[in-house]
Amino acid sequence: MREVITFEPTAEQFGIFWKYLSLKDVTDVDYNGSALWITDLKKGRYPAREEVTEQFLDTFTHNISNCVNRQFNNANKVLEADTKELRVSIIHNSAAASGTSICIRRSPCIVRSSIQKMLGEGYCPEDILKLLINCVAAGMNFVFGGEPGAGKTECAKFFMQFIPKEERVITIEDSLEIHYSDIHPGADAVELRIGPGFSYTDAIKASLRQNPKWLMLSEARSVEVTSLLEQWSTGVNGFTTIHLDDVRKLPDRIQNMMNNVNDADRMENRIYRYVDVGILIRCIHEPGGGTRRYMDQVCFFSREGTENRIYMLVKDGEMISRELPPEIRKRFAFAGITEPFCCEHWQRYLKEGK
Repeated sequence: MREVITFEPTAEQFGIFWKYLSLKDVTDVDYNGSALWITDLKKGRYPAREEVTEQFLDTFTHNISNCVNRQFNNANKVLEADTKELRVSIIHNSAAASGTSICIRRSPCIVRSSIQKMLGEGYCPEDILKLLINCVAAGMNFVFGGEPGAGKTECAKFFMQFIPKEERVITIEDSLEIHYSDIHPGADAVELRIGPGFSYTDAIKASLRQNPKWLMLSEARSVEVTSLLEQWSTGVNGFTTIHLDDVRKLPDRIQNMMNNVNDADRMENRIYRYVDVGILIRCIHEPGGGTRRYMDQVCFFSREGTENRIYMLVKDGEMISRELPPEIRKRFAFAGITEPFCCEHWQRYLKEGK
């Protein structure tokens, strides 16, 4: 189990790295033993022309190890630490043949996306965005898929804005990246952090006794997905992210995480019954430099009698259908939403900058 101690960062501790971490569009600063690489939301990924000396590396790793009171040497080859907005991972040069490897990921306490920004950048069709906001209002379960760095968590954070403050939200993470309480001051939120003696599965099971309306699992990685589905089956709503390259592979991907292969058919049925919305986020590098993120696929999962169905609404970034599963239409109607592709509070959300 990953054990991480949080500390308050300073420019002096991070040295050269701070120059880039202080830029609002920078999400990652990585050093591979010989070169410094920067990931920027607008510029994409590029090498920085900086000299990273052995003296600086020694000072930096020494500062971080002191901050978290952990040894970092031949016998303790991995050093991990968090600040409120940074996740730091370092591998010692005795294990990394290319030299000391450093990855620093930045997750600020903001929602980077907005309705206007999404529409302006072609992130998704307007009707789909309105539909998905209505899905939140109707209490549906979302799975955000994509490759590492695609922007799954940022997309999830965007849709969390539309949860009423009085509905209790419990977030479960190993590194705190959602920042729900900071982004939504005054909301009824509980932020759980897993660690030694408190696993993802422990946290999910404990959450049920905390009167949640929403359960947000930062990332589904292993057998804890079974407990997550159990929670969702009780009527608790939720979001999670998953490494995925096609939403149609989601049921197989989840089943591969489960440890009960003897009950595969029943588990597959539960996936189609309790996972409502699948979204695949794609990040591509454009020819002129920079990156573009967008919803490549959007679908609904549905268990209809003895049949499991996938309703694809978006494919290759384009809207291809408006057909909704019968059960999904019922849930919209129950929530008072008569036109799923129209958003009642759209203009208000625009004025609020959501």
